[in-house]
Amino acid sequence: MEKFVINGGTELHGTVNISGAKNAAVAIIPAAILCNGICTIENIPTSISDVTMMLRILESVGAKLRLIDKNTIEIDSTAVNSDFVCYEYTKHLRASYYLLGALLGRFSSARVAMPGGCDLGVRPIDQHIKGFEALGATVKIEENAIVNAKAEELTGGHVYLDVVSVGATINIMLAAVCANGKTIIENAAREPHIVDLANFLNTMGADIRGAGTDVIKIRGVEELHGCQYSIIPDQIEAGTYMLAAAATNGDVIINNVIPKHLESISTKLLECGVTVEEYDECIRVCGNGRVSRCNIKTMPHPGFPTDMQPQMAVLLSVAKGTSIISEGIWENRYRYVDQLMRMGASIKVDGKLAVIEGVDHLNGAPVRADDLRAGAAMIIAGLMANGTTEIEDILHIDRGYEYVVEKLTGLGADIKRIETPDPVRISNAG
Repeated sequence: MEKFVINGGTELHGTVNISGAKNAAVAIIPAAILCNGICTIENIPTSISDVTMMLRILESVGAKLRLIDKNTIEIDSTAVNSDFVCYEYTKHLRASYYLLGALLGRFSSARVAMPGGCDLGVRPIDQHIKGFEALGATVKIEENAIVNAKAEELTGGHVYLDVVSVGATINIMLAAVCANGKTIIENAAREPHIVDLANFLNTMGADIRGAGTDVIKIRGVEELHGCQYSIIPDQIEAGTYMLAAAATNGDVIINNVIPKHLESISTKLLECGVTVEEYDECIRVCGNGRVSRCNIKTMPHPGFPTDMQPQMAVLLSVAKGTSIISEGIWENRYRYVDQLMRMGASIKVDGKLAVIEGVDHLNGAPVRADDLRAGAAMIIAGLMANGTTEIEDILHIDRGYEYVVEKLTGLGADIKRIETPDPVRISNAG
């Protein structure tokens, strides 16, 4: 077991390079098996556990992988021969359900165990199933929670998503690119990684239009070919470093970003009195002392991202005045609040609302990472707090942040990853 130890109170200064987008990578990697050939994918964050697990899943169904350099992987899907992914793989990440769409698109059949990932509350796959059925597939939930999807032949269909779902949008795209005829997805998700996946598929020969809007149109093609593609920068990693700079009253240049993807975050930082300067492929964030209060409501893109809500709550915990956060996506997103209150924050949660009374400062304390983004929030809290903060359960953080210790150390932070002894287990033998 490992934990992070942070000695807080140091302003962050310097430049940090943002890795490829985790949420794009875990969709693009399974998409590679739709072609009977080789894809070379660049800017993959290969050191985060969600990506390494997705690559292992591809190997389990017959794909051959070759590491070109630390962030470039060659995926040869010629020998993919299985439509089955077991729970031992899927339990580690939510995005494993993208194998349903990819395998269904390739073989017209897919058997994939229900996914794991962060516990953010009920996250049903009913919209995914609705999309597969619109393409002519029959979907059953079998013993051991195996999702079994089959079709004699996939045909284009019209899908209206009852709720905006990133996962369902991606899965339907994967299944539809080689289906006969035209597929229309209405009320589609608009996140940057949806657009990135569409661009990747189009580079392989797909015909997808409208990605980034709420109506995506897909004309099925007979086959896809291999390609070379580079994944977009990670919007959430970039936003996390933006907030870390603001929270520590630092001055940081965040490199390798698409500023357009960060507008909702930049807008709120400006509202809080933080200086934000945008350039072509980087963004500079400078603290100006104690921040001002603001209100946040998380929404699907282009609204404020739910994956940035815990990090924003940390910044607002020391703001002047009272801030209100309304969580519009996940009901369990506030699990981190108890940890933050151990550090001196004043937060009251009522359903989807959190009322934050700004305090003068936070104090270091032993805390844990309840999920990926909660873990990022605990890191920011530790960086800005007085004293020492120890963060346990950092395996969640490793799911989505590449080289986080090295990147923060490069900005002047005092953070270390240390080994901890496994807990002693006492038997009940009499």
